[in-house]
Amino acid sequence: MSVINVICIKWGNVYNADDVNKLFRAIKRNTSFDIAFYCFSEITEGLEDGIIIKALPTLQVSEKYQKTGYLKEAGLCDNNLGGLNGKRVFFFDLDSLIVGNLDDLFSYPQGDNFYIINDWRNRKGKKKNKVGQASCYSFLVGTLGFIKNFFEEYPDEVWQKYRTASQEFLSAKVIEKYGYLHFWPDDWFKSFRFHCMPHPLFRYFFAPTIPKAKGLKMIAFHGVTGISQALKGVWCDDKSHKKYPKGLSKLYKHVRKTKWIENYWR
Repeated sequence: MSVINVICIKWGNVYNADDVNKLFRAIKRNTSFDIAFYCFSEITEGLEDGIIIKALPTLQVSEKYQKTGYLKEAGLCDNNLGGLNGKRVFFFDLDSLIVGNLDDLFSYPQGDNFYIINDWRNRKGKKKNKVGQASCYSFLVGTLGFIKNFFEEYPDEVWQKYRTASQEFLSAKVIEKYGYLHFWPDDWFKSFRFHCMPHPLFRYFFAPTIPKAKGLKMIAFHGVTGISQALKGVWCDDKSHKKYPKGLSKLYKHVRKTKWIENYWR
């Protein structure tokens, strides 16, 4: 692979240009490969030179589904995504903190297989190995168009079954067609929530730590708390958010300033 195609997506105001720029710089710092970095967005002001800007993917569905999580998990499955048909792409969420070298990751995929993180919350029971955590996944553009087509044809049915669990929808459709999911090695990806945070009883006394994992490449800040919030020591800075700590929940919905993030998020 002479050039690695990295993609991200940004819509609305949850993330800003600085989030994209920091991800772009972190990936460039942590690989020896040449990177073509694509940002799919309708707001392009402030993005650094070197970032290739592409229009948001479109979903032929009613307005209420236009800019849900399915814009990522279904929209990015477009068979001619940004003119990248036939090329392998590596998707990173904007809440991804790159903490290690990515060369092994970029060299890992074989053939036209789809690769994703094994979801930490669903590694036991009936969902074992059946749900991918979509903070980082890789696929060959042109092989997942059936997922976008299905969502566009049956959006109400998908919503009734999965609601906002768009990564479960993505995983289920890949398994339906190919039989199983290919997962990245476990030690490469860790969750801030599950692997960095102290036990709930100790969160007022100890700051989160970096997991000791061989070859660790990325920490995913899925859900609450985000990267900037952890850096500041704030569980959730939006008082209107349903997960903003109130009452007894303040006892465990707490995070101390996580200063080591500064070393990687710049």
